[in-house]
Amino acid sequence: MRVVLQRVTKASVTVSGETVGAIGPGLVLLVGVSRDDTDEDATYLAEKIANLRVFSDAAGRMNRSLLECGGELLVVSQFTLYGDCRKGRRPDFTEAAPAEQARNLYDCFVEQLRARVPNHVTTGVFQAHMELALTNDGPVTLVCDSVKRLVKPGNSK
Repeated sequence: MRVVLQRVTKASVTVSGETVGAIGPGLVLLVGVSRDDTDEDATYLAEKIANLRVFSDAAGRMNRSLLECGGELLVVSQFTLYGDCRKGRRPDFTEAAPAEQARNLYDCFVEQLRARVPNHVTTGVFQAHMELALTNDGPVTLVCDSVKRLVKPGNSK
């Protein structure tokens, strides 16, 4: 599983002109699911993100977690995070999970987040064309992977 995390002062997601989710200060999570992901990946990332120290303390250092700040989460599915652009001119999405598998793991991830950050998690609409508006705070943008996939089998680099 791959999550692009952005610290924001505010964010919203719109589908067909209707706002389906909005938050104040917190994190926007763009979530991609790969073919190899399991519930364990969702649990690991939910725990990691809820406790990741990316908010400023009184000294201005990133030393506080979402839980400590009482921040909110906007979670948006994004299969394109597994797009491979190394060959040709069209991204290859074969590493992305099929829709049913991705939906199940995305839902599992959202449930895990809600268990850790109650009343502060909102989402986009799975498989919908969405418009995301956000004000990045910092800017702070991080990529969190449940599995380090930098070296593929058979690739010596």
